[in-house]
Amino acid sequence: MKLGILSCSPRAYSTRRLREAAEQRGHKVKVLDTLKFAIDLERGAPDLYFRRKHLSDYDAILPRIGASITYYGTAVVRQFEQMNVFSANTSSGIASSRDKLRSLQILSRHQIGIPRTTFVRDKRDVLPAIERVGGAPVIIKLLEGTQGIGVLLAETIQSAETIVELLQSQNQNVLIQKFVAESKGRDIRAFVVGDQVIAAMRRVAQGHEFRSNVHRGGITEAIELNDEYRSTALRATQIMGLRVAGVDMLEGRDGPQIMEINSSPGLEGIERCTQLDIAGAIVDHIASHVDFPEIDLRQRLTVSRGYGVTEISIPEGADMVGSTIAGSGLTDNHVNVLTLYRDASVIPNPRGDRELQAGDRLLCFGKLETLRHLVPKKTRRRRRPAVKELPELPVANQVHEDHEDPIPGPMREAI
Repeated sequence: MKLGILSCSPRAYSTRRLREAAEQRGHKVKVLDTLKFAIDLERGAPDLYFRRKHLSDYDAILPRIGASITYYGTAVVRQFEQMNVFSANTSSGIASSRDKLRSLQILSRHQIGIPRTTFVRDKRDVLPAIERVGGAPVIIKLLEGTQGIGVLLAETIQSAETIVELLQSQNQNVLIQKFVAESKGRDIRAFVVGDQVIAAMRRVAQGHEFRSNVHRGGITEAIELNDEYRSTALRATQIMGLRVAGVDMLEGRDGPQIMEINSSPGLEGIERCTQLDIAGAIVDHIASHVDFPEIDLRQRLTVSRGYGVTEISIPEGADMVGSTIAGSGLTDNHVNVLTLYRDASVIPNPRGDRELQAGDRLLCFGKLETLRHLVPKKTRRRRRPAVKELPELPVANQVHEDHEDPIPGPMREAI
């Protein structure tokens, strides 16, 4: 396998360990500075240049995209994806996980524990927002930050309000998050590779520091996760579209609470703590998947006009409740059920004899017109209305007048 490690820090421990692990296994590997790429776009031929030379063929890439180059870094990863090169993490997954608000928005739709969080811009909304998350103390976070940077603890409502207003005055977007007191300055880092949690450690803050990051002086201990924490870490990683991730969780009274999902997790702390070959496990995972490049499912399935992907929710009392997938009318109407979501369970490619229950959600592919009629009335949205003529209203009349005195034909630009 020929592997490219996308990294601007070739001397960092994680980059050196990944290269070392790949070479130990007999793979060809090169560290490629992410900022030295040029992205060439041409009809039917996406391409890349590196240091002004045409990039040679690679079987796979391992992105190590820093927070300061997220936009350009994900653009490079996306270009590799369009060239059918396997990527350990998807460009969309990296972008989503890097934005704390966006990642929590995605996770909030699923049955995964997250601390109660709010995001506001208007100064008048700050106090009500703090009250909604349970009052002081609260955690205040910058949307983008790593290693505990940009994470503040406000002990009182007044200090929280002051911090938020100060950061917003500097054009910083911030989250206000419930302080999970029972975690007591501790969190869990679960390291996910593929469909396994291959290692986990507990990080404990020292002294008066509430942040448990190793870079902030936190100490670590290797732990074995129970099924609940293991399942939460795996599902969160998969939902974000990642294959390699460090999942940070708080130990709340109601179970694990996801704080953050890191798409470029550091290896030094977890390898020192667990004494496990994490870098080797990542390389082995990539080597086993080089024949399966990332496919943008929605992009591929919606190319045909009139076809698309949608999710059908089945409410209580719907005709589909109690029937099988085969007997629901979906298959007869050439609608394919790709995945069945039931509570916290995900059932890919469900059998036709599986009985449907109230609350099920079906990810389907088929003709959009057919899908619209199959959506139960209780969940059906209004169909897209036809475009009507411009009404005679005060604002619209401004362009009515322009239309009555049109530009002469020869002066119009042909398109």
